[in-house]
Amino acid sequence: METLEGAELCFPHLLNTSCRKPKPPSSEAMILHILQSSISLLTVALNLLVIIAISHYRQLHTTTNLLLLSLAVSDLLVGLLTMPSQILLIGACWLLGDFMCTVYYLVNFTIISSSVGNMVLISIDRYMAICDPLCYPTKVTLRRVKICVCLCWICSASYGCLGVKDLFREPGRYNSCHGECMVVTNYIIGVSDFFITFFVPITVIVVLYMRVFVVAVSQARAMRSHIVSVTLQPSRTVTAKKSELKAARTLGVVVALFLMCFCPYYLPTVVGHDTKISASSAAFVLWLLYINSCLNPVIYALFYPWFRKSVKLIVTLQILQPGSCEAV
Repeated sequence: METLEGAELCFPHLLNTSCRKPKPPSSEAMILHILQSSISLLTVALNLLVIIAISHYRQLHTTTNLLLLSLAVSDLLVGLLTMPSQILLIGACWLLGDFMCTVYYLVNFTIISSSVGNMVLISIDRYMAICDPLCYPTKVTLRRVKICVCLCWICSASYGCLGVKDLFREPGRYNSCHGECMVVTNYIIGVSDFFITFFVPITVIVVLYMRVFVVAVSQARAMRSHIVSVTLQPSRTVTAKKSELKAARTLGVVVALFLMCFCPYYLPTVVGHDTKISASSAAFVLWLLYINSCLNPVIYALFYPWFRKSVKLIVTLQILQPGSCEAV
């Protein structure tokens, strides 16, 4: 039987407590790593385009786009930090130490929670815009939206700290050997996380969007009937209502994909089994969750004309020309 002394260890000077180095990846594993790395790069690139477009062009400095900007920042962090770290956890020893392992999970929890919070804020914004359009400009201001975005990130970071407080007290308490990075979630914590970061926010989002679609459709039908009875010429009001309906439909697609990506992650909690969250046992559901961060900007590119125009200006470097901030 092979002894530890003869095996390749993550930390050779820790013969009795070091993990073994992972075996060299097979050809299938290499293809998987390349695919994961490509998704990570694509996520960073697409969300960076959203951030540059909204930040640079003045006409895009609206309350809704500010919320989309916050969502793009959280998605960018997923592609820039979470995805590469997950690849590292699967294919190599964790060499950054127990404290950085705790920081990794803290950042991961914060980013995911902020994504959920941003989705809730976006749904509230669309609800106010369509269901209470007259009061929307006075109630939903840039200053209030900035405050809400800051509170979203602060609450997400605070929740992340609560999620890893045991690891801060005793870093590496769940690791079986040095060179490993994992956290064990019991049933009680899993249920609490399920309700706080998934069930309650998603319920709010779905209810608000159902109300948005009902009101938007009824307004569009009423306006079309009024215009047909008065004149055959289209009006700006009808165009505006169609634009609002299109925006609500687009964000509804975002929410639907969000649900499809997040539901498998929380399925073990619903079933009622203790879940051991590690790179090897939860790789599929974790990456399905992360892929949502890559899908959001793709949806914007497909549905939002301002995004397609902005990407064209950015890729062709017209963004560097004087006065380009007024181009969109």
